[in-house]
Amino acid sequence: MKNLTVLLLLGLFFNGICQIDQSSGDIIKLELSSAPFPHSARTNGHTYSDKFYPADKHYSDSTVMVFIPNSFTESEKTDFVIYFHGWYNNIDTACSKFKILEQFSGSNKNAILIFPEGPKNAPDSFGGKLEDENGFKKMMKDILAEIIKLKKISSDKIGNIILSGHSGAYRVISFILMRGGLTANIKEVFLFDALYAELEKYAHWFTNYNGKLINIFTDNGGTKEDSYSLMDDLKGWQIPFLLKEEDEISGSELKENKLIFIHSKLGHNDVLTNNENLKRFLSASCLK
Repeated sequence: MKNLTVLLLLGLFFNGICQIDQSSGDIIKLELSSAPFPHSARTNGHTYSDKFYPADKHYSDSTVMVFIPNSFTESEKTDFVIYFHGWYNNIDTACSKFKILEQFSGSNKNAILIFPEGPKNAPDSFGGKLEDENGFKKMMKDILAEIIKLKKISSDKIGNIILSGHSGAYRVISFILMRGGLTANIKEVFLFDALYAELEKYAHWFTNYNGKLINIFTDNGGTKEDSYSLMDDLKGWQIPFLLKEEDEISGSELKENKLIFIHSKLGHNDVLTNNENLKRFLSASCLK
């Protein structure tokens, strides 16, 4: 987070909460029982490509980061942007590497950013409790209760939600869409080189809930085949979509279209930051 001004640690610890203040907004790190992890499916850790990832190091962190920009103004309902990291990352590394907070702040949207810890520094797409029935709804309820307690907001009503994520985040997002409990609130999904599988869950969501999907994919990130497969399905279903090159798509096209496929010539880890695509997509979103 090098472009954000120097963090000022306030040292406020209460109810498992550590709050950090900075000039662009508040970072609040919550420890929640409804966070994705720990989860019973990873009690004994996880093995991938003959390497073992123990639970205590990779599946025991129940942190959920909340970022409230200084420009945020409370209204009757609060809008949220949820971000999920991919493989071999955690909240801190993803924020630093992909400039998540800077891009969110730069979009000037009146919303709160939520960043739950996933499989920490592990090659794993499992979403933990967020794959359980109503798991996402439970986590959001707990987050609202905590930030109301902190007097950051006063209403527990949820407005519009945008789900976003890079790479392995595709799985947790798809399960939230299918059975997270707040599907009607989810208006948009941003996939950053992340459409590896679960295509039917995404298709069910955008056809039944009139959702907006932006899928940016690369040549070598492993998502190109599934991206074109989904576009072939859309053609068969006679559902219109937009396919554009990353350097050709305009802000008005991002704003006006519902199903957007963007081909990028960048590398897998560059699609988030090089052109500030998270900021661009948020700027063209439904959020106020």
